[in-house]
Amino acid sequence: MYPSTPYDAKGLLKSAVRDNNPVLFFEHKFLYRRIKEELPEEEYTVPLGKAVTRREGRDLTILSYAAMMHTSLDAAAELAKEGIEAEVIDLRTLMPLDKEAIIASVKKTNKLLIVHEDTRTGGIAGEIASLVCENAFEDLDGPIARVTSLDTPVPYAPTLEEHFLPNVAKVAAAARELARY
Repeated sequence: MYPSTPYDAKGLLKSAVRDNNPVLFFEHKFLYRRIKEELPEEEYTVPLGKAVTRREGRDLTILSYAAMMHTSLDAAAELAKEGIEAEVIDLRTLMPLDKEAIIASVKKTNKLLIVHEDTRTGGIAGEIASLVCENAFEDLDGPIARVTSLDTPVPYAPTLEEHFLPNVAKVAAAARELARY
């Protein structure tokens, strides 16, 4: 589990505690000081393995989770100013993965950009790309694109880390290129 909002963090954590299976729950420290929202006082859970659409779109799908969800939403807002409407899907959990939501969005937009903070090699984007190729290849109007961190150790210096990580400019550039197909 890898939530991108406080609401999802609380709801997914409650679902994880109630689940009979082992669960790994990751929280991105970047979100601690940056994302504020009022949470309902009433009882709620967020279902495991269910993605959510954070922004509707027609031109391409941007798929992400955790802190990169906010980077993706910022890039989608920038793209909208240029007339490119990106649908942004928040995975929320990586295992189980909401295959139905991913495939439905790809069939709707016909293009897929996967954004994650992990390195390109061995990241979840490769698995998702394979899933889409196996289940929606004929629906694609362009190559599946990825914006990821570099295939290097994570640098300690802030300026190097900034270069290492995906950012709004990198996501928007990849989306523009994909939208041209």
